[in-house]
Amino acid sequence: MSARERLTAAAKDRVLIFDGAFGTQIQLRKLSEEDYAGDLGLPADQKGNNDILALTRPDVLSDITRAYFEAGSDIVSTNTFSANRISQADYAAEGLVREINVASGKLARALAEEFEAKDAKNGIRRPRFVAGAIGPTNKTLSLSPDVEDPGFREIDFDYLVDVYLEQARALVEGGVDFILIETVFDTLNAKAGIMAVKQLERELGHEVPVMISMTLTDLSGRNLSGHTVEAFWYAVRHAKPLTIGLNCSFGAEQLRPHVKVLSQIADTLLMIYPNAGLPNELGEYDEMPDTTAGLVKDWADHGQVNILGGCCGSSPAHIAAIAKAVANSEPRKVPSPEPAMKLAGLEAFIAA
Repeated sequence: MSARERLTAAAKDRVLIFDGAFGTQIQLRKLSEEDYAGDLGLPADQKGNNDILALTRPDVLSDITRAYFEAGSDIVSTNTFSANRISQADYAAEGLVREINVASGKLARALAEEFEAKDAKNGIRRPRFVAGAIGPTNKTLSLSPDVEDPGFREIDFDYLVDVYLEQARALVEGGVDFILIETVFDTLNAKAGIMAVKQLERELGHEVPVMISMTLTDLSGRNLSGHTVEAFWYAVRHAKPLTIGLNCSFGAEQLRPHVKVLSQIADTLLMIYPNAGLPNELGEYDEMPDTTAGLVKDWADHGQVNILGGCCGSSPAHIAAIAKAVANSEPRKVPSPEPAMKLAGLEAFIAA
């Protein structure tokens, strides 16, 4: 069975569990510049470059990933949200993009296999999966960063495709099962990621399943490029993603109506991983694990989700609480919408 088939089969039996945040867990370790920089000899300060820890402090990432598996995760992501040429240029580390992604993929893959083998020894067949995380970068294809020149763009579509292709190729080399295009604030950026994966599939001669996750920038349910949840789905549905969903942006309470909408129209698995509530005035997340778990359990109880996890502020304790809360919940039944021409501007449009 392919990775797509194995995940789809597992999702028929129960609500699956994704991992939680890496960034806030790394921050708790209060690492020094020396921890980040290691002996790489890069000319810029590395403190805050979480992705490079795959090369300089892989033990930190192993500890966090292991904790998420122990908390009940079926799927973990690689710590590669900013491991692309554009974002790593801020740290003069763009030449290490391949090494970072390969190392992070191998680290997560090894732990996934370790936990699978441990279950097998106890007579349990429970596949574990690795999603290669690709973030949106700090550039946008849809909007101008110059208010005096609305037509200006810092990068173009073809360049971003090449950036994503470099990262996706390295993640697959590292052993990931899927490419997760996450925290999508610009739908056109996501399309560049999809294009990159399609090019990679042609290179490799086999499918590389994609998971896509949108982030909302206001409570009306739009991302930064202005697309509603419905319009976003219709804009990316052609890619036949393994999962579609929402992450980051808000806590579970604020995402509730948008999860309901997406669950009704998406004919694929739905994966939702909200923040641990809204940040306080210091930018910290105070929502307790049982609170988060209770909120997302309501989605599961109403048959609206297939995979649940956490984003900013979430911890292994949050994931363990979610796993416990939905252990007996029925997974969402993937709908089969009536055939129709479904189009997307900023709003969704269904042709009669």
